[in-house]
Amino acid sequence: MTISRRQMGVLGASVFLAPLSHAQTFPAQPLRWIVPYPAGGGTDVVARSIAVEMQPLLGQSVVVDNRPGANTIVGGDAIAKSKPDGYTIGSADNATLALNPGLYAKLPYDPFKDFFIVGGIARFPYVLVVREAAAYRTLNEVMEAARKSPGTLSYGSPGLGGPNHVAMELLQQRTGVRLNHAPYRGAAPGIQDLLAGQIECMLVDTGSSMQHIKAGKLRALAVAHERRLDTLPDVPTFTELGIADFKAFSWQFLVAPASTPAPARAVLESALNKALDQAVVKKRLSDLGIEPAPMSSEDARRFVASEAALWGDVIRKAGIKLES
Repeated sequence: MTISRRQMGVLGASVFLAPLSHAQTFPAQPLRWIVPYPAGGGTDVVARSIAVEMQPLLGQSVVVDNRPGANTIVGGDAIAKSKPDGYTIGSADNATLALNPGLYAKLPYDPFKDFFIVGGIARFPYVLVVREAAAYRTLNEVMEAARKSPGTLSYGSPGLGGPNHVAMELLQQRTGVRLNHAPYRGAAPGIQDLLAGQIECMLVDTGSSMQHIKAGKLRALAVAHERRLDTLPDVPTFTELGIADFKAFSWQFLVAPASTPAPARAVLESALNKALDQAVVKKRLSDLGIEPAPMSSEDARRFVASEAALWGDVIRKAGIKLES
């Protein structure tokens, strides 16, 4: 069999283009997932749980890279400035996208322009907790003590200007009470001081507090949610206890650099949603009191805009300002 000059040309071109076509298939190499918090925290646990389930869907490993610091600015900036090829993704939360614009005069990234939101990951409901041996047995007792002695009761938060801190400012604005803020470098050290009696209470996410609640070391007084949590069915909401319209939670999105190509975006979104639908992920999150919260990119952008407006107003009224 003889091959014509034209056939030889076509064959040569196909051989030449084959590697290029294969290289353009996404993903063709491992991915990096940046988490803007230390290893071991709620955000890190959720990211690793989902990354494991995304790996077989993507056909590639997903390596978690912890980049904590400056109210998620370090990690957020690392995501925003990464090569927009789909191989760098990351967790972005309230602080990264909605709080930092109101807290800092200048950010190294633009939360509204520098990220593509792949989709929603999870919601971390907040619960007000005291140590089991505390003198305060109910939310009303805490509020009454705060009213009688403004600024004397101390509450802890995982950090100045973080979602928990700003949520407590909203609670104080809604109720008129004043408590003393004790910021920590993460939820864990704050909870340790709470257990030791150094502070009176914390409004903390279920991911960080659930193990201590289940162990009987912390008592949950109220959940800042629209309904009672399945994992804490006996704990009333703030609304049930007379504090209307107080809902607060940490939320997590999966994001990538803004210029990430559309094909990679589609692959990542599909893998994320399928991973969130895995029974093992649902159980892992449920055990921590965390809710899977899938959301489309467009819905997520609208949600972030509304959250930025709400919490920006709380931040202004509280006069919270941070320096980057």
